[in-house]
Amino acid sequence: MADFQQSDGFKIIQNWLGEKNFSPFSFQLKTWEKYSRGYSGMVVAPTGFGKTYSVFLAVITDFLNNPTQYKDGLKLVWITPLRALAKDIAKAMNEAIAEIGLDWTVGVRNGDTPIAEKARQVKKMPDILLVTPETLHLLLAQKNHQRYFKNLKCVAIDEWHELLGSKRGVLVELGLSRLFSYQNKIKIWGITATIGNLDEA
Repeated sequence: MADFQQSDGFKIIQNWLGEKNFSPFSFQLKTWEKYSRGYSGMVVAPTGFGKTYSVFLAVITDFLNNPTQYKDGLKLVWITPLRALAKDIAKAMNEAIAEIGLDWTVGVRNGDTPIAEKARQVKKMPDILLVTPETLHLLLAQKNHQRYFKNLKCVAIDEWHELLGSKRGVLVELGLSRLFSYQNKIKIWGITATIGNLDEA
């Protein structure tokens, strides 16, 4: 952990949070450090405690520390079952990216996304794409879809407690297995509110 906290990427994120009078929670620090060491995992924390930043900023910090390992195109796929929250999450991500000083783009793709925007995404994927389980499968059904995911670094599954044991959860698992078949170095991070059956989850 000490080595990670000496990294340039961590210092940039720490300074950015400091400007907002925030300091990271211990679970966020652990997630960033574990991600930097190549781990996948599950973030479990109460609602409103910054679970989104735990995984999102893990990817940003890793990029800041290892920019040559990240190529153009889609770097992070963010799966959320709650379509209504996608715009809010994308807005928070865009604001953070702009304030940190990166030129990454964030896109949303679901049933509410205009056709013109979907067409733009097909031509050039954003760096981060927020999707529902169903939208991910529609993307995976497109012709030559492998090209979207060739430089993918991470898949985050938000609100895992909402998906656990459901048909939509199975959709996510099938989608992940397909993505793994293209590139088995993708990191997978689940994000969930506090749940009782953690080992099963």
